[in-house]
Amino acid sequence: MDKILVIGACGQLGSELTLALTESFGSENVIATDISPPPPFFDQLIFETLDVLQQDRLHRLIKRHEITQIYHLAAVLSATGEARPRWAWQLNMDGLLNVLESARSKSIEKVFWPSSIAAFGPNTPKKNTPQHSVMDPNTVYGISKLSGELWCKYYYEKFQIDIRSLRYPGLISYKTAPGGGTTDYAIDIFHKAIAGVPFECFLKPGTQLPMMYMPDAVRATLELMDAPSLAILERTSYNLSALNFSPDELAMAINAQMPGFEIIYKPDYRQQIAESWPQTINDKASREQWGWQPEYDLSAMTSDMLENLKELSSSSQN
Repeated sequence: MDKILVIGACGQLGSELTLALTESFGSENVIATDISPPPPFFDQLIFETLDVLQQDRLHRLIKRHEITQIYHLAAVLSATGEARPRWAWQLNMDGLLNVLESARSKSIEKVFWPSSIAAFGPNTPKKNTPQHSVMDPNTVYGISKLSGELWCKYYYEKFQIDIRSLRYPGLISYKTAPGGGTTDYAIDIFHKAIAGVPFECFLKPGTQLPMMYMPDAVRATLELMDAPSLAILERTSYNLSALNFSPDELAMAINAQMPGFEIIYKPDYRQQIAESWPQTINDKASREQWGWQPEYDLSAMTSDMLENLKELSSSSQN
């Protein structure tokens, strides 16, 4: 049985992906790690505190738990990274290189590392952005993602490490709070709707961005990692697509189920970040090479988010 190490397990993607991995491999075979304390729903999991910049400790954990697969998710996101660019670069780049070096020196069969639509930039075609295109990111987060993609390809070609990656769009989840990303408005807006207060949006109406509901993102990750190695032809990162909407379109979808919801627009520096990213993504390579197909549309995602957040709100009040 594979032994899985998840780095950054307490983050937005990590918390849900870790639980999905335990369902597939068993809780005794998944080691969750983070610099933050674990959430309550990790109470049945094996958890270790890990700063991915501490390479010696990373090596020891891999050896002690006989790890065969690594999911490296720890990163500083776009908006947070712009506030502290040198720290973001160090964590995003040195953390990845520590993982890749560990994979090279240990018996690691597979590595997963997430890229992002932030790896594209102002001169990338905005609509139907192809798998291979101009990539000129202008945020430290995007620069680190593009650099990381090239490092992953380098380690695959140079050392034959089976590294796989997805260029995630904005991810939406009811289980974790917004984490400092430009697309995280699409999470916060639901929390404000449930609280019955107006949502102040830092993007302009009509700012369309690629998005994805977390169940689809988790499933895509597992399907990519389960695919035969010969099917994985992209060794930088795969385009991935599901939803495309703007803040006003999302507000209309919420209003259809919660009449009276109000959104107020107060664009800030994150508007410029959003405008440098694609509006729609062409993920033909993912669909053809390993069978990707999303399940949630905007209406289904909105219904599920509101229903689950209402339940969580009721539980916290009781």
